[in-house]
Amino acid sequence: MHARPRFRLRWGSLAAGRYTLATLAPSPDRLAVLVVDDERNIRTTLTVCLEQLSHEVVSVPSAEGALAALAKQPFDLALVDLKLGTADGLDLIPRLLADRPELLIVIITAYATVETAVEAIRRGAWDYLAKPFTPAQIRHLVDRACERRRLAWRVEDLENTLSSALPEVDLTSESPRMRTVHETVTRAAASDVPVLLRGETGTGKTVVARALHAHSPRRERPFVVVNCPTLSEELLTSELFGHARGSFTGAVKDQPGRVEAAHGGTLFLDEIGEIPPNLQAKLLRFLQDKEFERVGESRTRQVDARVVAATNRDLEADVRQGRFREDLLYRLNVIELVVPALRERAEDIVPLARRFLSFYARAFGRPVPTLSPLAEQALVQYAWPGNVRELRNTIERALILWPAPIIEPAAFPAKMQVSASPAGPQVGDDVTLAEIESEHIRLVVARAPSLDAAAATLGIDVSTLWRKRKRQSD
Repeated sequence: MHARPRFRLRWGSLAAGRYTLATLAPSPDRLAVLVVDDERNIRTTLTVCLEQLSHEVVSVPSAEGALAALAKQPFDLALVDLKLGTADGLDLIPRLLADRPELLIVIITAYATVETAVEAIRRGAWDYLAKPFTPAQIRHLVDRACERRRLAWRVEDLENTLSSALPEVDLTSESPRMRTVHETVTRAAASDVPVLLRGETGTGKTVVARALHAHSPRRERPFVVVNCPTLSEELLTSELFGHARGSFTGAVKDQPGRVEAAHGGTLFLDEIGEIPPNLQAKLLRFLQDKEFERVGESRTRQVDARVVAATNRDLEADVRQGRFREDLLYRLNVIELVVPALRERAEDIVPLARRFLSFYARAFGRPVPTLSPLAEQALVQYAWPGNVRELRNTIERALILWPAPIIEPAAFPAKMQVSASPAGPQVGDDVTLAEIESEHIRLVVARAPSLDAAAATLGIDVSTLWRKRKRQSD
């Protein structure tokens, strides 16, 4: 067996100090990097270099360490050695991607071959880097990763813009429970007390929060959203309260947080139950006194912002288990609104689906299709574990995959297919040939993108098809 080749990275002179950038606010130019290599000197050298480039780095010596680190925080880039002791770095790729599909994985190795490069890419690696490599190569690699992240953020911004233009849920409803929500929103909007929105994921809690803001005297001021589960404690602290210049490496200027951005308006804390305990104390102080300090600053600041929080967790159970402060729960829960699941307001499913059909049809530049009776039945019978968000995605999928002017159940995912017998006559039933022909024509026309296409499928000309349909309707 050949001895494992060793190498020395030629970084030149590096500063002795090492800094963590955990308090940096999210930026496409600052990555969270996971280094996975069983050689300590490589991990140390890569860590120092990447931190000098203003990236946050966690280094581990094994595949198990990599999975444990990924379970604690998200990463943007992973540098994975091909040989991890007796383990194979290629086998780690799908395991990392299973937890974080958007992770950019770069295989680094001294055993560079075309075959291993191809296999790494096949398993999901983003790039492949042969040892020994230079500082310029590492810098170029992370620059490309930053550019990739910038593009992803731009796409996300565009999607958010589209989403905000979409009337995905309004509070108009035939459901008594949703009418109660609407009435409570109308009454609560005039006050400044905190509101806690409860409900399953996808029920429309963000829409209810926006409605509270839109009906309030603060409607002309900002509505600021903070998605709590997506950030570590340090990042979330900086995101909420801002940081002072020089408070950490890379903090080149004072940076206000989302709390200050919401001055005069509404601060919406989505999934509040995911906030770490230490930050819960700071948030409680802000709720009580409207006071806070930026990270690295002793100056106390005051902001006037109405707080609306949302959660899909049982916060009372979290309080009993010591994961959530009881005093914070009481302070947030001055007014409580429970947004019902979509399956609990079945009367709203078809009207919502029709609104989504209209929106996506305009977006795709096609006539607005209609829902067949069986399609409506399929929508109403389905349990909708993903609630309104799942309904919206289902209708968008149907618009893309189903070209016909009438949406049938076949346009929906298989799990939604109606188990009941179809409404029309079937071959072998005690019906006339004319009834069988009529049902066959109806189904073919419903699936076809045009009458010409339906006539071609039926093997008749368009004028004959038109006459048959006219006789059926008479």
